[in-house]
Amino acid sequence: MTNRANILVVDDRPDKHVVYSAILGELGQSLIHVASGEEALKQVLKNDFAVIVLDVNMPGVDGLETAALIRSRKRSAHIPIIFVTADYGDEARMAQGYALGAVDFLVSPIVPEILRSKVKVFVDLYLLAQTAKRQAEEHVALAAERAARAAAERANRRSAFMASASATLGRSIAVMAASRELPRLSIPFLADISALSLRAEDGLEARVEVAWTDSDPVHGLRTESMPAVECAWWQQAIERVIATGRTERFDGTAAPDAGVAGVTPQPTLFELPPGTAITSLVVLPLIARGRTLGAFSLGMGPSRRTFNDEDLAVAADLANRAAMALDNALLYRTIREHDRRKNEFLAMLAHELRNPLTPITNALYIMDQYGLDSERHGWAKKVIERQIRLFARLVDDLLDVSRITQGKIALNIESVDVAEVVAAAAETARPLIDARQHLFTTTVSGNSLRVNADFARLAQILANLLNNAAKYTEPKGNIRLTVTREGSEVVFRVRDSGMGIPTDSLTTIFELFAQAERTLDRSQGGLGIGLTLVKRLVEMQGGTVSASSEGQDRGSEFTVRLPAAQPVEAPAPTQQPSERVPGRVVQGSRVLVVDDNRDAAESMALLLRMEGHIAHVAYDGPGALAAVQTLGLDAVLLDIGLPGMDGYQVAERIRSMPRGSELLLVAISGYGQDDDRNWARSSGFDRHFVKPIDAVAITRLLAERQRPAAPPAAENVVALRPRKTAE
Repeated sequence: MTNRANILVVDDRPDKHVVYSAILGELGQSLIHVASGEEALKQVLKNDFAVIVLDVNMPGVDGLETAALIRSRKRSAHIPIIFVTADYGDEARMAQGYALGAVDFLVSPIVPEILRSKVKVFVDLYLLAQTAKRQAEEHVALAAERAARAAAERANRRSAFMASASATLGRSIAVMAASRELPRLSIPFLADISALSLRAEDGLEARVEVAWTDSDPVHGLRTESMPAVECAWWQQAIERVIATGRTERFDGTAAPDAGVAGVTPQPTLFELPPGTAITSLVVLPLIARGRTLGAFSLGMGPSRRTFNDEDLAVAADLANRAAMALDNALLYRTIREHDRRKNEFLAMLAHELRNPLTPITNALYIMDQYGLDSERHGWAKKVIERQIRLFARLVDDLLDVSRITQGKIALNIESVDVAEVVAAAAETARPLIDARQHLFTTTVSGNSLRVNADFARLAQILANLLNNAAKYTEPKGNIRLTVTREGSEVVFRVRDSGMGIPTDSLTTIFELFAQAERTLDRSQGGLGIGLTLVKRLVEMQGGTVSASSEGQDRGSEFTVRLPAAQPVEAPAPTQQPSERVPGRVVQGSRVLVVDDNRDAAESMALLLRMEGHIAHVAYDGPGALAAVQTLGLDAVLLDIGLPGMDGYQVAERIRSMPRGSELLLVAISGYGQDDDRNWARSSGFDRHFVKPIDAVAITRLLAERQRPAAPPAAENVVALRPRKTAE
């Protein structure tokens, strides 16, 4: 920018412009000459001027009119105007000129020194004003630059702090490590004292981790762990923040919100720990995945700082990141715990599934050595039967857990006689109770006590609880089952004198893969999923189950509560309509056994032959179809899990053959869910058996001339609706 001012000379005579140039040229400024008022107005609109030398007597728009127009515009209203006139004695015109803002009147002819000195004064003033303005703008720009630089530095510090905090929190996979790191991170960048309050959740104890800057620089950062904040109103504020999920801010010179009931007014100063006076405080919630894990407190005091909006924004960001880090740590701990339980469960599963194999193997060897007619043969046969039942029970427990988890168990909720269901459960659990020589008593209070439940599943629940009590009670212990009516509920209590349940296991004992005790010898046996089945089956029937224990070796008690039902009269028996069995299957029938497991197929064929049937075997779908076409069969026992063409496809092909609709088709499967039965029904099967197959049920089914009103007694067989065929 050049240090020159603009001077506007307005006169209608060219010769005077020459004079003005000669007089004012010595000032070294920029002279702009115009010959009329109109041209002067145009220049004023385009340029800034230090002074205007204006002739009064001009044709058209004279000097006074031009001055009035210049003064009427905001941009030019304050430009000094020096009038030049030949009529110095016209006082009226001079008064009008001064009224229009004229700074002086010069009489023509002009004295050069006077004009030059007067113009120079206004030029100097203008240049000084421009210099001051420029300097002010520079100061403003410098201040803005400094402010921007300071803001950038603060932003960089915040970014660096948050990056460091995120990295530190990300490394803290353990919950307690993460809870200790957060208070340390914020000192002294965000506050003079910091406290993290965790709520009691997921097995954690309620605790507070505090960090502060010690007044003694030798000690530096100090930390302390405590069960709760000692300041009563602060602890109440923390509890409110955790409950509501909203941030609360306090000032040491003002009391907290008086509308909150039970809150003690904040003192002018409070100390935590002793010696660290806090003048202001902010408490933020730690929220992750919609739940509040705890509260994060930041306090100011020794540094005499206060919280501004930037501090609060950084604190909120840090609290969000800390909540995610703590939540990740909790998830990691949960995953590790579940993984540990799963591995232990798989090890137990392998152990328990191997257990029946040893006595079965030994029994088979004894039968082979001593022949079919020896006494040892009968003993070995009973051993095999017991171990197979044990094996089947383990598999059934696993299937039940899977079905419940997937929501594939359908319950038949009805009014159930409590005495009958207790008797059924006791009969189921009696072998184990007797084997361990326990004293077992049952008490049912009240006559005709009834409950809304599924009879079979309620019996399973009580049997599982009784078996659990028998396993975890030393031989010759006491087991008691009592049933009472309490309000609208029927309450079942199973009490034992056994090993008891540790306090820390009471909340997890019903979880999958969890057991109160696991020992190397596995003397109690089982997979540890019985209580999981109990809990889920009880909840499916609208009830609750809980466990209690007074401690080690002081026994335990399990309580099941289910909705009570009103006593009802037994309905008169009704005759169920019989259903036609496809074909007439009698002794000597021709039966095809289809299974890709050769041992399974041939052993079943041998059993059928021993019962007088003519049995054939096939090991895949094409072989089964060929046998159906050539052998003139009466029934087909068809495995579902065949290689290539599965059992469903084979059944559909059989039904499409001549005489295919007359055959009895029985599905053999390791799966017994409703979807599997529905698929079997839609594929044309008449019955559905779940492995392991009960040989007695098979032979009974083949001996029937007509289908009975109810399915055979075996629990793993399901009668399917006859498939509709064209007449």
